[in-house]
Amino acid sequence: MSFSFFKPSRPKTPIELVKAVRESLLALDTKTVAEVRALEKALEEVEKNFLAMRQMISGDGEVEPNVDQVSQLALEICKEGVLDLFIHKLPILGWEARKDLVHCWCILLRQKVGSSYCCLDYIENHMDLLDFLVVCYDNKEIALNCGNMLRECIKYPTLANYILESTSFELFFKYVELPNFDVASDAFATFKDLLTKHELAVSEFLTAHYEQFFELYENLLASANYVTRRQSLKLLSEFLLEPPNSQTMKRYIVEVRYLKVMMTLLKDPSKNIQISAFHIFKVFVANPNKPREIVEILAKNHEKLLMLLRGLSASKGADDEQFEEEKDMIIKEIERVSRLLGVLC
Repeated sequence: MSFSFFKPSRPKTPIELVKAVRESLLALDTKTVAEVRALEKALEEVEKNFLAMRQMISGDGEVEPNVDQVSQLALEICKEGVLDLFIHKLPILGWEARKDLVHCWCILLRQKVGSSYCCLDYIENHMDLLDFLVVCYDNKEIALNCGNMLRECIKYPTLANYILESTSFELFFKYVELPNFDVASDAFATFKDLLTKHELAVSEFLTAHYEQFFELYENLLASANYVTRRQSLKLLSEFLLEPPNSQTMKRYIVEVRYLKVMMTLLKDPSKNIQISAFHIFKVFVANPNKPREIVEILAKNHEKLLMLLRGLSASKGADDEQFEEEKDMIIKEIERVSRLLGVLC
């Protein structure tokens, strides 16, 4: 009696696997998906193929991945345009398939084939895929998956710069305030990466889009949502005070409207927000080239400002002494400009 039919099936080659992945994703487009069972079967096939792809890329816990196979898989995925299908079919996929897809996506982008990174090159030639990923934040079912994929893309300067310069970037000012906390937090993590990962690109972006960007950012600092205010203020400190952004900072700290924003945040009920606001407010005050309009506002409001500052104390820690020194210096400067303006008037 022959038991040959019990033999395990031969593992697919990279070419066979990519073909199977592509065909199973395309099958989601057929008219038969109107039938629930047919759709379920198609999704099961996608899930099975994605698991096989993940095991080929990362191993199965017992067998390590074959480097040549992984390289060939990446090459075939690009050759057959499967990266497009990964992204455009994402909204249809089940939870397990999406998880495997994100895992594979992150590894494939880092996969070097010969002298190039073919998946990265492919996306650079199909930048509209990034726009699609950004707008997926509107779909809470896949928003976190897309966020992970976007942050992997943002590690590469060319891709990050494209998103910064695209019209899609403005959507983040909406996404960080979405009512779903998990989605809003994920969108903020991506927003932060865009503004901090590549200093030179960010510096050039802020220089070119100064008015538009900070007008939108002002809305975040004035948000009714405490988390949005706190995160946005902390992020502003991170990128505005970076040395490559010194010209942007010099421009920012001579604007009356932004001084007023910081003065308002100094009065925020949250101590954390007060402290963060102080670290930006102090740059306005310490600026040796303060325009007269800034001096006048500081002088006019000096009593309230001094009362706020004297009541402000840092959390106990290593920086407590430095904070107090900076606070004393700012208090003295406000007193000085107030006296000076009084004499001049």
